[in-house]
Amino acid sequence: MIGRLLIENAAIATVDAAGTEHASGHVVVTGDRITAVGAGPAPAYRDDLPTRRVDGTGCLATPGLVNAHHHLYQWATRGLATDEGLFDWLTHLYPVWGRLDSGVVHATTRAGLAWLALGGCTTSSDHLYVFPGGAADLLDVSVAAAREIGLRFDPCRGSMDLGASAGGLPPDEIVEDVDTVVTATEKAIATHHDPSPGSLTRIGVGPCSPFSATRELLLASAELARGHGVRLHTHLAETRDEDAYCRQRFGTDPVSYLDSLGWLGRDVWLAHVVHAGDAGIARLAATGTAVAHCPSSNARLGSGIAPLRPLLDAGVPVGIGVDGPASQESGVQVEELRQALYVARLRDGATALTPRQALALGTIGGASCLGRADEIGSLEVGKLADIALWRLDDLGHADIADPVAALVLGPRAPLRLATVGGRPVVEDGRLVTADPDQLAASATAAARRLAEATR
Repeated sequence: MIGRLLIENAAIATVDAAGTEHASGHVVVTGDRITAVGAGPAPAYRDDLPTRRVDGTGCLATPGLVNAHHHLYQWATRGLATDEGLFDWLTHLYPVWGRLDSGVVHATTRAGLAWLALGGCTTSSDHLYVFPGGAADLLDVSVAAAREIGLRFDPCRGSMDLGASAGGLPPDEIVEDVDTVVTATEKAIATHHDPSPGSLTRIGVGPCSPFSATRELLLASAELARGHGVRLHTHLAETRDEDAYCRQRFGTDPVSYLDSLGWLGRDVWLAHVVHAGDAGIARLAATGTAVAHCPSSNARLGSGIAPLRPLLDAGVPVGIGVDGPASQESGVQVEELRQALYVARLRDGATALTPRQALALGTIGGASCLGRADEIGSLEVGKLADIALWRLDDLGHADIADPVAALVLGPRAPLRLATVGGRPVVEDGRLVTADPDQLAASATAAARRLAEATR
């Protein structure tokens, strides 16, 4: 049973609506919830509840980071197709992913989530949309692996039904029919979705993209998700190729196409949205549709720079997505805060994004994408104790007076502590839920086995 955790003497960025910060303060956790946060020493407690004190001198406490878009299975294909844009990159990798099995998914999910945890992430989404014929239920495997690592996990049961023979991008052998997708997705929701407060696992519905999912699958997915009260997710407007594909095939742009299917809404978040246009941005804002911004992946694939400042100015909820390791090999979410700031300023000038706005994107913004902003994403009394405590007294940060600027603009900060619901996942830069050396060996073996299977 978790008792009480007291973090004291730390700088604190709560990321609440008022942007409250404390130069030296405390966070108190009782059970899995934050019960006090403020300036100065923690309150005195005279009960017999087991209490752990953590001296946060030289540290910054923030909410744990929330990763709004990922493909954990791609860990096994890092470093491939390094010089190709999205469509060619996918064409190169689809045959490899078509050999996925339960062993590969288990190894990659554990490795990917462990690496995210070591970078301050306490909640991650995942978008698994490749289910080779005859493979075990790979989503079951990924959920089990996430529980071993201990992060809060919001995977989508993804899908593709538009194969190359019907005008889609993926090869026919890795797509499913609509009935199979609906049956498997309903099973995933029934088996794993936990809507209760503080749950570790919530399932979303995630047809992959307009160039890999038919109109019928998109409509069935929206009906299924809304019938079960779960969230909807897909890739959208990622590249100019996708925009051209939608205009040629559907006679309209990607945002308008989804809108025509009744897809946009407060229960939807979209990955990328690099090429939405002013009208598309306005429509996303009007419908409350959220966006997972993936700056490093967009740069790696040459997809373009997302209109982050216009999205925020319009009122679109925006979070940060690390994206799959095959298009973002670093896979460290805290580094994405800096990348988001940099690319926003490249596009719209030096005032386009501040360090504090970048931190908000990676915390409360991601929580909004996942429909969890009432539970995580800020350090507030009553919220879940998903906390990152960053060391900023090391050589890379010690002379930067502003701790938020040090975290966002400086090098990757070491983690003093990361908790999920008050339970430590990282301590003094060390993963405490699994052996990183064993994770690395398993992931390496899985990657080699996958490569050999596709020769």
